[in-house]
Amino acid sequence: MKLNLRLFWRTFYRSFLKSKNTPAQLTKKRITFLLLFYIVWPLGQIMHWFFFWLDDILFPAYKNHPIEKPLFIIGNFRSGSTFLHRLLSRDAETFTSLTTWDIYLTPSVTQKKITQFVAALDNKYFGRFLHRALFAFDRATLGKIKIHPISFFQPEEDENIHMHIWDGYFVTFLFPFMDEFPDYIHFDQALSPAHKKRIMTFYKSMIQRHLYATGKKHFVAKNPAFSAKVETLTEFFPDARILYLARNPLDMLPSTVSWINYARGQFTGPHGGYQYLDEILEMTQHWYRYPLQYIDSHPSPRNLIVNYDDLIQRPEAVIRGFYEQFNYPDKPGLPIIIDQAVKETMTFSSDHSYSYEKMGFTRAGIVQMYKDIFERFNFDTREQEHLVPVQRMELER
Repeated sequence: MKLNLRLFWRTFYRSFLKSKNTPAQLTKKRITFLLLFYIVWPLGQIMHWFFFWLDDILFPAYKNHPIEKPLFIIGNFRSGSTFLHRLLSRDAETFTSLTTWDIYLTPSVTQKKITQFVAALDNKYFGRFLHRALFAFDRATLGKIKIHPISFFQPEEDENIHMHIWDGYFVTFLFPFMDEFPDYIHFDQALSPAHKKRIMTFYKSMIQRHLYATGKKHFVAKNPAFSAKVETLTEFFPDARILYLARNPLDMLPSTVSWINYARGQFTGPHGGYQYLDEILEMTQHWYRYPLQYIDSHPSPRNLIVNYDDLIQRPEAVIRGFYEQFNYPDKPGLPIIIDQAVKETMTFSSDHSYSYEKMGFTRAGIVQMYKDIFERFNFDTREQEHLVPVQRMELER
């Protein structure tokens, strides 16, 4: 495992000395973030890498821990992957995932074991006082973020784990200097074999640590960014199950523009208008076409393409279908799990609203850009929608 020190230095340099005329220019908000980040993050990484080292001494067996039938949910951002991921994570007898806590606070086996020990003491001697205090803090802090429901204890997008080696697409949300970063958007084609191996070896070790520490069997992850690395993913996880989610571009594209601008704006902004449009257009088109082409050219019962509308309209049939196809154990209580997940999702309303026109798009233009996607999935082109303002409110995606 190697930290990408060159990239870490370049983002530091650009942040303080070459940020003028970029979305991350030195405003008061940005300076405050940078000062906090460069105080807290390096100290945290020293601690984490110390515990990674301890793992190799205390729990070396994690390196050979099997990863059986892992499920990777891919597709563009804002295509229902969060909903499906968290729904499946409720089936704790079958699946496990990395939570925000796992990713940022206890990524190592040793840290997880310490946490498990403290939790056992809390349960036995302190009436779960620490547990209640952590949940109260969680609701008061992360619970206020309006990207999607975020919690220390909810499954999260584990592309974030690459922050520990400073080598992944999510680093760009904190430091949006795209000319400094490798072309993660075209991961399989753009990165060298050695670079891909370094990143994926680290990621695989993180999953092995998690499975070893928790004793769980099947890992499930949702990572839109893995749409760009589907070939590499199947190389490193030959037993993987790939589920690709496709959503109507008329909904996906403006929602993605809104979400990425909101997410990056938490660490930069505020900005007038929408940023990153060229990047998002290139990304979304590639993340539709490339994984679909790969799945088409590698027919296998381990791969499945799911229409977002089918998932939302008949979730039990879709989920039972891929449980059977992917050879996961039957879950008798699945209807209850689905009902709970749907109710939770419907209670969360994002602050994000959007219109095509404000982003510089038209309905006809989007349909033309993604013409092959509309034809393949028979998505509604909403030809009459231009007669009324296009304005949508987002639920959890």
